Amino acid sequence: MLSPDIVLDALEAIGFYSDGRLLTLNSYENRVYQVGMENGPPLVVKFYRPARWSDAAILEEHGFVSELAQHEIPVVPALQGDKGQTLHQFNGFRFSVFARHGGRAPELENPGTLEWIGRFIGRLHSVGSTKSFYERPALNIFTFGEEPRDYLLSHHFIPLDVEEAYRSVLSQALDGVRHCFDRAGEVPLIRLHGDCHCGNVLWTDAGPHFVDFDDSRMGPAIQDLWMLLSGERGDMARQFSDVLLGYEDFCDFNPRELHLIEALRTLRLIHYSAWLARRWEDPAFPTAFPWFNTHRYWQDRILELREQVALMAEPPLWLT
Repeated sequence: MLSPDIVLDALEAIGFYSDGRLLTLNSYENRVYQVGMENGPPLVVKFYRPARWSDAAILEEHGFVSELAQHEIPVVPALQGDKGQTLHQFNGFRFSVFARHGGRAPELENPGTLEWIGRFIGRLHSVGSTKSFYERPALNIFTFGEEPRDYLLSHHFIPLDVEEAYRSVLSQALDGVRHCFDRAGEVPLIRLHGDCHCGNVLWTDAGPHFVDFDDSRMGPAIQDLWMLLSGERGDMARQFSDVLLGYEDFCDFNPRELHLIEALRTLRLIHYSAWLARRWEDPAFPTAFPWFNTHRYWQDRILELREQVALMAEPPLWLT
């Protein structure tokens, strides 16, 4: 069991000496702590969930973030220990250490903020497109749609009285996703942040920086853009135009990827349910997500997917 003593001993084993202050940070996938240092500002240490990523996949993420930092893109790379390594092991736990970078949520209703974030993502994608991941998976219909579907159904998470309805709407939703990808045609896959919601974009007076590349993977560029959008269709079109004003300073955007916005949203919804299901034996999850796996939860998912089926049948978002 990961205890405070193990956290502090693990840091000391690689040359980081704590003053004993330890603060648990909000993270469900991994265990993350802010630790006070004897000399210098606090650090953030991340202990990885067992068996989620291979060592090679974690190091591939570290390499990507380090590459971004070398291009002076504001990200937070893993720090090297006393032997130059970024992934460490202690008492059977794997962990990494990061500088602490605070910030506030960005004001996404501000067009200037969206343009600034767009420039940032454009810079990130200009580096991400230069090579590929080989150890980390791609975001596609199988990894975020079919495989999560199979997990949910084979592990009997769906109540029997709504299982047939869920199976049916899930089949329709995945058909809709395939049609969207067909309409988009061949879309390049690049290295992405992968989970680019506003909680992973921290804002300071110097501008935005990204944190938490734990979900970094290969995928279409639009994956790092669509989660910045909200509201009605017209609102999203205006927001996306603001993002592109900055993005296209560094990267060309293929408008055919607009066909993928609702498809990627649909895949994220399916994947999220399976993510919760896979973690349900972790005691932290029933406490944090008490509404999951209730009858109401699955009824809401059926309605949600029906809405997505209708949205995917509409013309793609267009720019103002």
